[in-house]
Amino acid sequence: MPQALEQFTFAYEIEEDVPFVSAIVAAGGSSSRMGLNKLLVPLQGIPVLARALLTMEQSRLVKEIIVVARKEDMADVSRMAEQYRVGKLACVVPGGENRVLSVAQGLQQCDKTAAYICVQDGARPLTRPGLVDRVLREAFVKKAAAAAVPVKDTIKLANEDGQVLSTPARDVLWAVQTPQAFAMELYKRALEQALEQGVYPTDDCGIVELAGEKVHLVMGDYGNIKITTPEDLAVARALLEERDH
Repeated sequence: MPQALEQFTFAYEIEEDVPFVSAIVAAGGSSSRMGLNKLLVPLQGIPVLARALLTMEQSRLVKEIIVVARKEDMADVSRMAEQYRVGKLACVVPGGENRVLSVAQGLQQCDKTAAYICVQDGARPLTRPGLVDRVLREAFVKKAAAAAVPVKDTIKLANEDGQVLSTPARDVLWAVQTPQAFAMELYKRALEQALEQGVYPTDDCGIVELAGEKVHLVMGDYGNIKITTPEDLAVARALLEERDH
């Protein structure tokens, strides 16, 4: 076992008396703003994507993991999962041209008995397993749920020239994260509608919202950051250092 894995606890138990949950880890991005494959960058010895996979591995509710990756990364992802003992991995599949099409690819590989789907960004290495399970439990009741945190900054709406158009009230604004979880049948219907219309929201909540369904927010974690730019890696390393003390 890699030495860095000692910080993870593998003595988790899978709950059996709950619906079957398939987790799709979206790892097909181009990393264009990073300049290198951000998912393979190590954080305290463990790659970004491996940390995301280990979070799903440690969830008490997730039963299987499907990874959607770029074709050129599929072999590396499979080796990574084996190296880091991701026993729930069902398969690694190639992604599509955008996030919606990529998740649709993963959806086709979910277990036929899956009643819920949980979508996680492969670039969120600091998500805690407990947050995954809290979002899923909310989805079990409300059918659609997502992790989110209240925004801290004042947000401006602006036009293409940078001119401010309006200032939304900050107390009603939330920054949505992953995991996001949905009843399988609800998500399939919403996805089919989005594909028929040729509309591709930037997250899975957007797919469900377009179908007129309500998404319920679960308090997330300000440390549950998404790695997008080199600065995010520095922040993630600092947050991991803080967790270790």
